[in-house]
Amino acid sequence: MRRSRTLAVLIAASMLMTACGSKDNPSASATAGGAATTHKQGGTVTIANVQGQTWTCQFNPFNPAVNTLSEGFVYEPLIFVNLLKDQAETPMLASSYKWSDDKKSIVFTIRDGVKWNDGQAFSANDVAFTFNLMKKTPAIDLYSLWTGAGLQSVVASGNQVTMTFKAAAGPYFFNFANQVSIVPEHIFSTGDAAAHPDTWADTNPVGTGPFKVDPCSANNIQYTANPSYWQPGKPYIQKVEYPAYLDNGPANLDLAGGKAQWGSQFIPNIKQFYLNRSKENHTWSPPVTTVALYPNLDRSHPGTSNLAVRQAIALAIDRGQVAQIGEGGQQPAANQTGVVTPTFNKYFDGAALASAGYDKPNVDKAKQLMSGAGYSTSNPLKLSVITVTGYTDWDASLAVVKQALAPIGIDLTIDDLAQQTYDDKLYKGDFDLAYYGQPGGPTPYYELRQILYSKNSAPIGQDASYNYERYNNPEVDKLFEQYATADDAGQVAIIKQVEAAMLRDIPIIPTTESVDWFQYNTADIQGWPTPDDPYAQPAAFNVPDTGQVLLHLWSKKAQ
Repeated sequence: MRRSRTLAVLIAASMLMTACGSKDNPSASATAGGAATTHKQGGTVTIANVQGQTWTCQFNPFNPAVNTLSEGFVYEPLIFVNLLKDQAETPMLASSYKWSDDKKSIVFTIRDGVKWNDGQAFSANDVAFTFNLMKKTPAIDLYSLWTGAGLQSVVASGNQVTMTFKAAAGPYFFNFANQVSIVPEHIFSTGDAAAHPDTWADTNPVGTGPFKVDPCSANNIQYTANPSYWQPGKPYIQKVEYPAYLDNGPANLDLAGGKAQWGSQFIPNIKQFYLNRSKENHTWSPPVTTVALYPNLDRSHPGTSNLAVRQAIALAIDRGQVAQIGEGGQQPAANQTGVVTPTFNKYFDGAALASAGYDKPNVDKAKQLMSGAGYSTSNPLKLSVITVTGYTDWDASLAVVKQALAPIGIDLTIDDLAQQTYDDKLYKGDFDLAYYGQPGGPTPYYELRQILYSKNSAPIGQDASYNYERYNNPEVDKLFEQYATADDAGQVAIIKQVEAAMLRDIPIIPTTESVDWFQYNTADIQGWPTPDDPYAQPAAFNVPDTGQVLLHLWSKKAQ
């Protein structure tokens, strides 16, 4: 499963907007779920999405190691923002909202008639409680809203919630409206949930979403339709099966044979293995963010904290080979600026990339840098890179990386780990190098801010929300903080200055542009997102988009 705190995205160049979906639309109001019910209820969807381990049966929406299994399914946001369709908004737990003229405050009108799946009434107090709990427990403020975005207060009054910020907060709408799942105060204000909201297991999640967990075992999560869901007649699908796959092989076989209908992982030789197997098998995997090597920048790791070593790695890797061999040509090569092209071409500084010398591999210069740092093929620097067991494409990509680094004096060990172990090491900074795909947002600002903003990080040994490499540059922090009040041209200029830091400091080393892996079968299940109807990001690891997909799906056999 490619972890996504909701977020890896594709934005067509023609769709790009500054900040977020509400920047040019100060208010929004619509009927959630679109048109009236037209399909009968029934049917089962089986998801094939490799986790690399069996299920822990934990569903805490504040725990990024497990929240993709509950957000969208059980827990919901205030507003769904569709980043594949001109950032169109679907009101969810908020029926509408309105910004102040200076964008320093926003008032959400909270939807009436919604119940938690245990029967208790949902209210504006739950919304305010969720955000204030994030203030009380900084470890669950995954988007640094209170520390970085300048959130000052969240107050409920009647059926409205007012959020006040220190400065203009338009760019953060995507985070606080779309990516924060609302939790029930009556559950999270008592016992272990209140004492440790970041680590509480939440084995029986109580949410407002279309499904309930019923039951969960180590080998399979079964979701059953919430009979009291607030959107009448939905969900159409009445059951979701989510088997635990340890690697891509068995999952791909289940997809090819139609045993699983919704796939979200790499399939080698996809045309012959999957598409040609049945006319009902389809794929659409739009490019989204970047996959990269994350070097540990802490001084406790003298190899990777050495700029010359990072520069050498960035110069030695042939990203085209990683894309072609490791990803079978299904992912394009990335570049050292960290800006996905052509999606974000207007932000991309190709001239700076070429001037810095990272537009193509340069093994000779990489050898010189390593020699200056005291390393060679006869005296190699020994490094390890953590990855997730079962991610066969990542293994293949890292094999290409390992081969590229050997001639410059780096002996790389690939450490395949179970997802939970990998996550723990990633968050705590317990690695030399980590291979990781970072979620993003409507412009490069979102992905780059998560990677580089120092307030997203934490000391080694403590969980970081993002910025796992522990990059700390006050000047780059200031650039991110200036972004919210800049006009369109100013925002482009800011991103290009951030790119300059990516080229100068090499805080991470992008290898390929990540795609939103998606395979789907139409023998029975209909309503999938397609290039012609991109109503949500299609991969099952994207949240809260998963919930939108499940609300659209229906069974032909049930009609």
